[in-house]
Amino acid sequence: MDDKLYGGIEAGGTKFICAVGSAPDKISEQITLLTTSPSETLENVISFFKKWPTLHSVGIASFGPIDLDEKSATYGFITTTPKYDWQNVGLLNYIKSGLNVPVALDTDVNGAVLGEHLYGSGRGLNGLAYMTVGTGIGVGSIVNNKLIKGLSHTELGHTLVPNIKANEEKSSCPYHSNCLEGLASGTALRQQWGIPAEDINDSMAWEIEAKYLAYGLVNVIVATMPKRIVIGGGVMNHEGLLENVRRNVKLTLNGYLKLAELTDQVDNYIILPGLGELSGVTGAIYLAANL
Repeated sequence: MDDKLYGGIEAGGTKFICAVGSAPDKISEQITLLTTSPSETLENVISFFKKWPTLHSVGIASFGPIDLDEKSATYGFITTTPKYDWQNVGLLNYIKSGLNVPVALDTDVNGAVLGEHLYGSGRGLNGLAYMTVGTGIGVGSIVNNKLIKGLSHTELGHTLVPNIKANEEKSSCPYHSNCLEGLASGTALRQQWGIPAEDINDSMAWEIEAKYLAYGLVNVIVATMPKRIVIGGGVMNHEGLLENVRRNVKLTLNGYLKLAELTDQVDNYIILPGLGELSGVTGAIYLAANL
């Protein structure tokens, strides 16, 4: 990092966090915008950054799926998102043309895992996973200090999990009847219980939520064996949920992996973001600075 000014955008399904700075402790200004229509939201984003005429570049950490193939005709587009208004939106080109600066793009969770890896709860570790539980669910993973990518970015929010209520619960995902996002995201909770997640007080609802999230985390653990897991997003603000998730991870693993991090040290293994709500936008600033 240097003293140049970089823009960071964490583009979420509920809100956009925009910031200008060069590092977490050098953020000059930040703003939170509601995610409305693409045109309204992105014009508000551009208006914010235009106050900084010396901006060097911008990084975007966006909800998806997004097309990250630079050879693709739809490179930089949000593609098959369940947020129908945002399908086929050319996010990268919209920001690039609106600000006339170089723009880097990755997923929201890849941005968040970068931010936590470099400056937050994963500092000093060569392996980390970041799960966000909000409007949707996603996971960004770093293994041997590198983001996991293949044909495209990973989509661990759409791993399949058992439907705890014997298929009584309808998935909020239009593509899968029993994926993690469809059964445990903030959108899913609202659909299942008829009120926003922050207003749910039913203890059974949160016990089921903890079990779903534990299934998802166990999938992450057995697939990539992260040195630590950071779990964030608005749904995780519910009191006691994190502790319940940890307990259910141990129950789900059922003693299969004899690792201290997954037994008596689980409280230090599955933790909240060290950067709070700034994980994603911090990673986005890092992307901008490393174009």
